[in-house]
Amino acid sequence: MKKRIIFLLCGMALAWNLMACQNQQPKTHDVSDYLVYSHSMDLHYAREFSVDYYEGGYALITLAGSEHYLLVPEALEVPEDLKEDVTVLEQPLKNLYLAASAAMDMFVALDALPWIRFSALKTEGWYIPEVREAMEAGAILYAGKYAAPDYERILAEDCRLAVENTMIYHTPQVKEQLERFGIPVLVDYSSYEKEPLGRMEWVRLYGLLTGRQAQAEAAFEAEKAVFEAVKGEDFTGKRVAFFYITSNGEIHVRRPSDYLPKMIELAGGCYFFQDPDEAGGSSTMTMQWEEFYAAAKDADYLIYNSTVDGEMNSLDELLAKSGLLKNFKAVQEGNVFCTSRNLYQSTMSLGTITYDIHEMLAGREENLTYLYKLE
Repeated sequence: MKKRIIFLLCGMALAWNLMACQNQQPKTHDVSDYLVYSHSMDLHYAREFSVDYYEGGYALITLAGSEHYLLVPEALEVPEDLKEDVTVLEQPLKNLYLAASAAMDMFVALDALPWIRFSALKTEGWYIPEVREAMEAGAILYAGKYAAPDYERILAEDCRLAVENTMIYHTPQVKEQLERFGIPVLVDYSSYEKEPLGRMEWVRLYGLLTGRQAQAEAAFEAEKAVFEAVKGEDFTGKRVAFFYITSNGEIHVRRPSDYLPKMIELAGGCYFFQDPDEAGGSSTMTMQWEEFYAAAKDADYLIYNSTVDGEMNSLDELLAKSGLLKNFKAVQEGNVFCTSRNLYQSTMSLGTITYDIHEMLAGREENLTYLYKLE
C-alpha cells in the first residue's frame, strides 16, 4: 500500500512537472527542427500579428493566427524541413509592391521608402507628401491596382515582396499568380485591429521586415505618448456622429467596435450609437436615413468623413446632400466638422487625430491638423 502511494505521488509530481514545462514552452508554430526558439516580440496592443524569434536571427511571423512567414536573414540558409504552410521571406527585402495603402505611412515613419518600388495607387491618389514626391521623381512606380497588377513591370525589377490588404481575397487569383511568379504575398490585417494603438503597432512588424527596428520602436512610442496625454483628460459626455453619404444617398458609419469610435471615446467623447450586430466582420455599416436621424439628430458634433468623396468646402455643400441635416442639433449649434482627405493614409498619426477630436470637443479649433470646421 505504501509503495502504491509513493508511486502515485511520483506520478502526480511527474504530471505536474510536464504541465509546468508545457506552460513554459513558447506557443510557436513548429516550423523546423533546425530552428531553436529564443523569444517573442512583446506586443502591447496588436492582436492580428505575432513574431517569434529564433537563434541566428530567424523570425517567424504569424498573421491573423494562421498565416505563417519565416524571415530569413541575409546569407543564412532556408531550413530544409520547413513546413509547407510557411512562406519564406529572404532578406534583404527590396523593390516591394505596396497595395496596402494604410501601411505606406509606416514606411515613411521608418524612413524606409527606398524599400518600396511599386505602388497600387497613382501619384494623385496619395496625400502623403513624401510618397507623392517619390512617385514624381520616379523612385516609386505605379504598377497597377491590387486587382490588376502590372506583372511584367513588377517582375522586371526583382520585386521581393507584395504587401496587400485584405481586399486581395476578393481576387484570390491575383495572389496565386504573384506567388506563382515567385513573389511572396504578405496580407496586412492592421485594419482588423480594434484598438487604435494596435493598428499603429504594425509599424513594429514593418520595422522588422526592413531591418529598422529601432526606428519602429521610436515612432510607435512617440505617437503612443500623444495617446497617453489625451487619455488623462476628463470624459466630456458629448456625443459624436462620424459618417459619410454615398452618391446614392446611403449613410455609412463605423461600427462601435472599430478603432475610430474608440478614438472618439479616448478623446473624451461618446460615439453616437451602439450596433446590435457586432458579429459583423466589416468595420463599416450602412444605416437607413430613419435610423441615422433617430440616432444622430441630437448628437453634439457631426464629423463628415471626406476620405471617400472629397473634402467639403462649406456647410451648405453638406446640407445639399440632405435637407434633413438642417434639423440636427450639431448643425444648428455650428458644431459640424470635416476630415481631411489624408485621414486614412495617416496611419502613424492616430494619436494626433485623437488629439484633434479632443480639441474639437473642448472648443479649441485653432490648431487642428486632420479636422476643420464647416462654416
